[in-house]
Amino acid sequence: MEEIQDTKSSCSSCSSGCGKLDVFDWLEDLPESVSSTDLVEIQFKNTRKGYYKNNNTVKFVKGDVVAVEASPGHDIGVITLTGELVLLQMKKNNLSLTNYDFKRVYRKAKPTDLEKWQEGKDMEHETMLEARRIAERLKLNMKIGDVEYQGDRTKAIFYYIADERVDFRELIKVLADQFKVRIEMRQIGARQEAGRIGGIGPCGRELCCSTWITNFVSVTTNAARYQEISLNPQKLAGQCGKLKCCLNFELDAYVDAQQDFPDTKFVLETQDGRYYHFKTDIFKRVMWYSTEKDYPAGVLEVSVDRVIEVIRENKKNNKVERLVMEDLTAKPKEVGYSNVMGEDSLTRFDESKPVKRKPNNKNKKRRFKPNAKKDDTNKGAK
Repeated sequence: MEEIQDTKSSCSSCSSGCGKLDVFDWLEDLPESVSSTDLVEIQFKNTRKGYYKNNNTVKFVKGDVVAVEASPGHDIGVITLTGELVLLQMKKNNLSLTNYDFKRVYRKAKPTDLEKWQEGKDMEHETMLEARRIAERLKLNMKIGDVEYQGDRTKAIFYYIADERVDFRELIKVLADQFKVRIEMRQIGARQEAGRIGGIGPCGRELCCSTWITNFVSVTTNAARYQEISLNPQKLAGQCGKLKCCLNFELDAYVDAQQDFPDTKFVLETQDGRYYHFKTDIFKRVMWYSTEKDYPAGVLEVSVDRVIEVIRENKKNNKVERLVMEDLTAKPKEVGYSNVMGEDSLTRFDESKPVKRKPNNKNKKRRFKPNAKKDDTNKGAK
């Protein structure tokens, strides 16, 4: 039992991204929720999950390490969800209860199962490096990104990325002879590889794909255009070489804000001349227009409502007198921070020392002291 508890703690705190699919069980306090179904959700290495049937009378709880049915042999995983919430998760993932191939949960993992499982984990990194060397010798245009051993070490899954189709039949034969296990090859994308490896993004935080993103949505350059971001490939690309997933995070807010914005291709006609669109501040609802099409010259700041009004007049073949009716350049003075109470003073917590008052000598009587001046005056008088 001690070894099983150690396995739970190490799995929940590992840095391989296996905890990013954790689901909060908000129905665990209800006794009828646990007994409502015999289905359990089990998670394996990284983001691999599956749904299994508990045909035994054993009651499993979240965090139990169990042995489950696999082909061939058995696999070892951790129960991440039980009860009615499993059905909701399957519905969320568009999995049908009638068509899904449910496999069985055999038992709780024994100490011998855990030892073999840990040995397989320790072998994965060296197996991956050796598989890369073999693929390089066979001159295959592919990259093996990760290896996952099955719980009983009778099967190994090799995850790889490739730009084109690869004939790896010879590679499978060599790997099977080398490692004496059944080989399965799974192709993944560049985003999935970055999520499995992990890293630090340009924002200074851990990659979103390795911490919480589970479904990778396609990202296009239109997301950058809607947000008025410069189309610089070096700035827009993430560590996977693809467009950053965070370009989609605020896209909906920008699209909603631009619903009533006019077309930037429309040229504004005034009595002073023609004005071409230069740039836009979406949330301030301000657009800048230039008198030249290819470079900024005589740039004017115009509100969106004024641009819509000018376009409406131009469609009637009317040229407005001037583009800017209101003075947007005279901006109100911004109120900054002022240190009123002295919060920034480093000595504000020091004890104030009492000020010593100087003695007032005006009211004191002068004492008579014989001095030389008096004697000199007396001598002069004589």
